Amino acid sequence: MTTAADQRHFLSRRELLGRTAAGLGTAAVGSLLPGRAHALVEGQGLPGLPHFAPRAKRVIFLTQSGGPSQIDMFDHKPTLAKLRGTDLPPSVHQGQRLTTMTAGQGMKIQPSAFRFAQHGQSGAWVSELLPHTAAVSDDLCYIKTMNTEAINHAPGMTTLLTGGPQPGRPSAGAWVQYGLGSLNRDLPGYVVMLSRDQHGTCGQLLFDYYWGSGFLPSKYQGVKFRGSGDPVLYQSDPPGISREARQDFLTDLTALDQIKYREMGDPETLTRIAQYEMAYRMQASVPGLTDLSDEPASVLEMYGPEVHKPGSFAANCLLARRLAERDVRFVQLFHVGWDTHRNIESELRMQCEDTDRPSAALVKDLKQRGLLDDTLVVWGGEFGRTVFSQGDLNAVGYGRDHHPRCFTMWLAGGGVKAGMSYGETDEFSYNVARDPVHVHDLQATILHLLGVDHERLTFKFQGRNFRLTDVGGKVVKGILR
Repeated sequence: MTTAADQRHFLSRRELLGRTAAGLGTAAVGSLLPGRAHALVEGQGLPGLPHFAPRAKRVIFLTQSGGPSQIDMFDHKPTLAKLRGTDLPPSVHQGQRLTTMTAGQGMKIQPSAFRFAQHGQSGAWVSELLPHTAAVSDDLCYIKTMNTEAINHAPGMTTLLTGGPQPGRPSAGAWVQYGLGSLNRDLPGYVVMLSRDQHGTCGQLLFDYYWGSGFLPSKYQGVKFRGSGDPVLYQSDPPGISREARQDFLTDLTALDQIKYREMGDPETLTRIAQYEMAYRMQASVPGLTDLSDEPASVLEMYGPEVHKPGSFAANCLLARRLAERDVRFVQLFHVGWDTHRNIESELRMQCEDTDRPSAALVKDLKQRGLLDDTLVVWGGEFGRTVFSQGDLNAVGYGRDHHPRCFTMWLAGGGVKAGMSYGETDEFSYNVARDPVHVHDLQATILHLLGVDHERLTFKFQGRNFRLTDVGGKVVKGILR
């Protein structure tokens, strides 16, 4: 129950707000209701942001959940063939903490079973598993030396996306929304879409806090589009409810919420007002977004046959491009199935079949429409895989365990150098040999490309100024154009 002292506090706040042009609630409502003068700028971010001229307007993050195997896809190590079956030297593994899945077994070196070749003018080494990605290598920047501290999936993904290993912090998309605001009044500024490997071989749980707002106001959290039925729940009005009736209902509900805000001063009430109005506008904007009938056959062909299957990675990649065209600030695709602890030769091949063609098509599609220059595309997962096999390396069903000390991600567009590989790993693809890039460095670089100084985008919570990069992070200047 609300105490008398609390009530007096609320009443005094109500009096204060009432004396300042009917309070902030009235200003917020005025910016939302159609036909009224906007008292607040729609989608406005923080004052003073961006801190400097941005090179990218928006981000598409192709998040690969489960730990893609860098040694089988991007980090070519031909000298390992002669070391197959030998023990990884102690000078290399240095007593590294392992997961419980391999801590009790030996570290027998297992070179990649897949052929590698160089591609494009850049000469990037890419495995046979990724022919479409290889074909756009001259548009990509491969970072070979990503690293993190986490050795398990949830802490690794949470660190990659929120800056810390435990739930509760805002996601990268929420931070971007908070700092820079939205570019499109009729769509959410942060959209999330999920897919899984079509063969159902393996996968990881995707937790809502991966795209949550943490301690930021909840209006900054990602809006998840569903893969079947209406992309957003309750997109359609119930039978007998017209658009006019819906707007009349929202107008009355807004007035009630305004009264509640003036009484209690809870900022989440303003979020509720804004989200109801956004939902109303999405009823008109989302159907056009998801209707692919206007897409040329050549574009659909580029993304592959799965593009016709709602909720597939291919369909989500095409929707990501359509969202970019509509200036949605942050689009995040999650694809699960990369956790290849067993049967890596077959499961990794199938996973690449799901994602290779659509990922490359997205880059090509953005480029041919003139969107790649100011759209930053990021591809990667929470960590990589070990050079030693999990299980008997002579068995058909061998796999690879989690490996956080070096893994590969790629970026494209948005002010990043094209046709380059950054950093080097040792001959075992086990440790960073040159130019390490921590996940906090990646976060700092993404924000920098959006015109944001990562050390200055903060939010005070529980007495501390938090930021996406925690207490670390530096911009990776070597990859910037």
